Amino acid sequence: MTEENQSSALDFILLGVSGHQEQETLFLILFLFMYPITVTGNLLIILAICCNSRLHNPMYLLLANLSFVDIFLSSVTIPKTLVNYLLHSKAISFGGCLTQMYFMIALANTDSYILAAMAYDRAVAITRPLHYTTIMSPRACVLLVVGSWVVGNANAVPHTLLTARLSFCANKEVANFYCDAAPLLKLSCSDIHFNVKMMYVGVGVFSVPLLCIIISYVRVFSTVLRVPSTKGVRKAFSTCGSHLTVVSLYYGTVMGMYLRPLTSYSLKDASITVMYTAVTPMLNPFIYTLRNGDMKAALGKLCSKRISLKPT
Repeated sequence: MTEENQSSALDFILLGVSGHQEQETLFLILFLFMYPITVTGNLLIILAICCNSRLHNPMYLLLANLSFVDIFLSSVTIPKTLVNYLLHSKAISFGGCLTQMYFMIALANTDSYILAAMAYDRAVAITRPLHYTTIMSPRACVLLVVGSWVVGNANAVPHTLLTARLSFCANKEVANFYCDAAPLLKLSCSDIHFNVKMMYVGVGVFSVPLLCIIISYVRVFSTVLRVPSTKGVRKAFSTCGSHLTVVSLYYGTVMGMYLRPLTSYSLKDASITVMYTAVTPMLNPFIYTLRNGDMKAALGKLCSKRISLKPT
C-alpha cells in the first residue's frame, strides 16, 4: 500500500492542449485522424523510395530518414494522449514523463539536422552540379544521417539527467499534452538556474541547423539569380520550394515557443506544440509529393503494384 501511494505521488497530470473539455475532445478527434495519416503517409514515402532504384540518391535518402523521424516524433506523444483519453486518465509516471521528454528532444533535434542536411544537398546540387556526386557520396550521406542522430541524442541526455535530479512541488499538473522541458521546470521546487541555462544552450544547438539552412539558401538564390534561363530558375525554386515550406512550418513554431522567458509559458501555449509534434509530420508527405513528379510517379507505381498483388 505504501509503495502504491509513493508511486502515485510521483505521477504527473497532463492537462492537455487547452484545459477545456469541449476543445480537448475536438483535439482528440483530430489526433485520432491525424496520427494514422501521419504514419501511413510517411511509411508510403519510405517504401516508395526503398522500392524505386531511381530514387536511391542523397536527396530522397534524406527524405526517407526525415519521414522515419516524423513517424516516431508523432508516436512519442499522440498514442499516449489517445490512451489516456480512452482510460479517462491524464496521469503519466515520472519515468514515463522523462522518457517522453528525452525522445521529444532527441527526435526534434534529429529532425532539424536532417532538414539542414537536405538544404546542404540542394545547395550542392545547384551551386556545384559537376561535383555533386563526389561531395554527396554515399559515405557523406550516411555521415550526415548518423551525425544528425548522434547530435539529437547528445542534446537530449543532459536535459533529461538534469530534470531527473529535480524535486517537484505538490502541484504535478503539466501544462501540455506531453512532458515538455519548460512546463516541467515550472513545477520544480529545486533550483532550476542551471537547467534554464542548459535549455538555452539546447536552443542554441537546435538553432545551428537553421543557420546552415539560411547559408545554404543564400548560396542557392545567389546562384539561381545569375542563371539567365527562367526555366532554370523555376526548376530550382520548384526543387527547393517543398523543403522551404517544411522548414518555415517547423522552425516558425518551435522558435516562437522556446525563444522567450520560461515564466511566460502557460497552457494556452500547448496548442503551438501541436504544430510541430503532430501537424508538420502529417503535412510533410503531402508537401513533398504534391510538388515532386518523381515522388508522385514512385507512389503511383507502388500503389499499382500493391493492387496487382491483391488476390482476385
